[in-house]
Amino acid sequence: MRAADPGPVNDRLPPTRPAFQVRARHTPSTLTVYQAYPPGIGVPAAREGRFPSTWKRDRMTWIKPSFLWMMYRCGWGAKEGQETVLAVEISRAGFVWALRNACLSHYVPELHEDQQAWKRQLRQAPARVQWDPERDLRLDPLPYRSLQLGLAGEAATRYADEWIVGIEDVTALAGEIHAHVRAGEPERAAALLPEEPPYPLDEELLAHLRA
Repeated sequence: MRAADPGPVNDRLPPTRPAFQVRARHTPSTLTVYQAYPPGIGVPAAREGRFPSTWKRDRMTWIKPSFLWMMYRCGWGAKEGQETVLAVEISRAGFVWALRNACLSHYVPELHEDQQAWKRQLRQAPARVQWDPERDLRLDPLPYRSLQLGLAGEAATRYADEWIVGIEDVTALAGEIHAHVRAGEPERAAALLPEEPPYPLDEELLAHLRA
């Protein structure tokens, strides 16, 4: 039987948002980002509060402040290799360092001298930023963007060893929200979503990252 159409979603969100804005669950000293891993990495990471030795430091790791964009990426935790959804609380100082040292993942003429200069910056930067359409409860695209932050080299090491304050397994929460969506209960699903208000950042910090 086909599930009922959940109808309008994300009623708690205002009808318009700035196209490029960081929104995240945050405290005065931390913010929360999301990742998804196979159980062999995700379960011990949540249990120990740090990634196990099998976590590969030499690969770029992408962190996402948007819970629903993570759900889009991992298919509510149903995609192979992404069955364990983690909420990773990191320091604000670390997040700001990553943004300050990041490069856009694609060339923008208004921001880069030329393509060669952008490519040099991309090779040297320990972090990169891309802005993808935010998602609603049905994982359909919204008309504003969500930040994805890729960490490599020094940034990945700092993330794993210095920035992480805590790691929580939120796989069950993802499943509960998805069950309400599939049952045609958008209000109950939306009530369980993590609150992600605008994250306060100086304008200059994002000036070189707005696509």
